[in-house]
This record gives sequence, C-alpha cells and structure tokens, in this order.
Amino acid sequence: MIAPLGQRLYLRIWLAVVAALAVMALLVAWIWTEQVEHDRSQRPGREIIVRNSEGNVIGQAAGRGVRVPGQGLEFQVPTTAGETLSIQLPRPPRPPGRPEPFWLQAPFGFAGLLALTAVAVALGAYPIVRRLTQRLEAVQRGVEQWGAGDLSVRLPEVGEDEVASLAQRFNVAAERVQTLVRSHKALLANASHELRSPLARIRMGLELMPPVGAGADLRVRAELARNIAELDQLIDEILLASRLDLADAPMGQLEEVDLVGLAAEECAQVDAQLSVRDGGPPLVAWGSARLLRRALRNLLENARRYGRDGQGQALAIEVEVRHASDRRRAEMVVRDHGPGVPTDLRERIFEPFYRLPGASEREGGVGLGLSLVRTIAQRHGGAVRCESAPGGGAQFVLTLPLQA
Repeated sequence: MIAPLGQRLYLRIWLAVVAALAVMALLVAWIWTEQVEHDRSQRPGREIIVRNSEGNVIGQAAGRGVRVPGQGLEFQVPTTAGETLSIQLPRPPRPPGRPEPFWLQAPFGFAGLLALTAVAVALGAYPIVRRLTQRLEAVQRGVEQWGAGDLSVRLPEVGEDEVASLAQRFNVAAERVQTLVRSHKALLANASHELRSPLARIRMGLELMPPVGAGADLRVRAELARNIAELDQLIDEILLASRLDLADAPMGQLEEVDLVGLAAEECAQVDAQLSVRDGGPPLVAWGSARLLRRALRNLLENARRYGRDGQGQALAIEVEVRHASDRRRAEMVVRDHGPGVPTDLRERIFEPFYRLPGASEREGGVGLGLSLVRTIAQRHGGAVRCESAPGGGAQFVLTLPLQA
C-alpha cells in the first residue's frame, strides 16, 4: 500500500525543490521570450537598397550595420556615383502602454534578474526546509538528553511523516527501556527486602529453639522449615526471572508437550477440577515442559491463595483446556471464585513484585508468580490475560501456539 504524500518526507523536500526550479524556469523562459522579441524588433533586414526618384537603384549594401549608442543602427551604403551614404535606422518607439522592461534599464540586466529570481526562490523555500530541519533538531536534542541519562525524555510526535514515525518509535523504545530499568531496580530493592524477612524469622526461631536433647518444639521446627522453603522459592523465582529476561537465554530442552496431560498432573496436586473440550487437532505445544509446568503451577497457586470466601475457606479451582477460536492455539484457563481482580489492575498484577492492595501480608507470596507466567508465555510465543470469571471471581487464560 502506497503511503500518503504527507507521510513521505523526502517527497515533500523533492517536490519543494522541483516546484522552486519550475518557477525559476518559467520566469527565465518568459524573460528570454521578451528579450528575443525585443531584439527581433530592433533587427534590420539583411540588405539595404537605395533608389532615386525614378526608382532606379543607386546604392546597395548588405550587413547588420553598426549600433550607435542612443541613435540606433548606422549603415554605410556605396552609390553608383562613387559616393558613400550614411544611413541611420533609429530605434522604433515602444507602443503606448508598453514601457521598456525594467531588466533592460540600468542598473538591471539579465544577470541581475537571474540573481533576483534566485533570491526569491531561496526566500520561498527557506520556511519549508527550516520547519523540517527544526523537527530533526528537536529529535537530535531529545536523543542527546536521553543518552545523557534522562530516561524520562520523550520526543514530540507531530505530523505523519518519517520524522513523526521515528519519534513515535523512539518513545516506545524509551518507554520499554525505562520500564525495564525500573523493573530491575524494583527487583533488587524488593528482593533485598523480601529476603530479609524470612531470614529474620529463621534467626529468631534458632534463638528460641531449646538446646539439643532438651525436647525441641516441633512447631518451631515446622515454622523454620516453612520459612526456609519460602526463602528457597523466592531465590528460585528471582533467578528464573532474571534468566528469562534475557531474550537469547536458552529455555532448556524443547520437546512436544501434551497440555492435557500436563494440566491433569498439576490439577491432581491441588485437587482442582479439570475439563477438556474435545474436537480439533491434538493439544500439543512445542516448548519447555518444565517452564510450562511452572507457569500452570503458578496460576494454580495464585488461584489457591486468593480463591477463598469471606471466612477464609478455600473454594474450588477449575481448569479448562480448550482450542482457541482460530484452532491454531490452545487456551489453558484457570478459574477461581474469589473476590476477583479490579479491571484497572488486571495488567499491573503481571508486573514484578506487584500484589493486590491489602493482600500481600495476608495471603503471602512475593509478587513474582504472575510475572513469571507472562514471561514464560511470551518466550513460547503465547500470552496470558486476566478476565472476570463467570459467576464471580477471576480467570487467567494462558494462550500457547499448537505444534503444527
């Protein structure tokens, strides 16, 4: 599809130059025509013939004569009597209402007129070219400020040409880089904070533990084991998130993964209800079984953590494996019947270390589970989204391309 003229910067510059040259050529052609007509009106015949009163030729001369300043042309015509006559042809007067062109008057000339035409073309083309170069200079200043460390700089997106497209793409890239840097800073800050809490609890438990052989409290040991497991899970998620953030990092062994079988195994671990829609090609994806299992497990853990009623009782978790509408992708839907997720937070919950307000301390978790799910889905060419579940609650739809 051919882009409109306004979206082609080089065409606009080219057309401006062509238009300026065309105007100049028309002016020069008009001036040249006027000059030729003027010279033609001053040009005498090729031959001068002088006759007497009887009509006999008494003198004849060929040539263009000599131009006498202010008097016209003068011809020297020899006669049959041996004399030489000087014949002058004065310049014809210009018709009334048609004065002599100004470029033929002093101090102007043809060269002076060309100089005036060039100045007019320059003045006419300058505003167009200057407006375009000002936008390019704005892009240059913005890139320099961004390169100097101010990641909040954004370029003005004015117009629909290549400069506007460049500014738009730069802004998108700058936003991604700023978000990535912000995420990494949040990752380090939150990791240091989250690692400090279980370590402090472990230290306190060790201080409260009775001496060996004096009957150690089993509850203290259980609490220590839980905190150690939480710390181990946190470290594992941080390392996995850091590794998956690299686009060229390997995902491990890739193979055909039976999504129905994988979902059945994970649902059995948490006693979730599994339903499969029959029909269509087999639900087999190509990827890392370990990572896909981790993604589904995180979704189930999230549903278990937040899928509770007002009294804190766990509600049923439903898992559905089905074909997408295009039959080339599979959808794994994890549905809970808890309070759900507000509409304005359904994208933020996939950010690293983000947790719903008021739920972080009560429900546990560090806010990396859903972020890992999205990263794993994207590395497999898929996506994940949060929706409202039928009958209340939230459902997460993990979409993966099927193996051809």
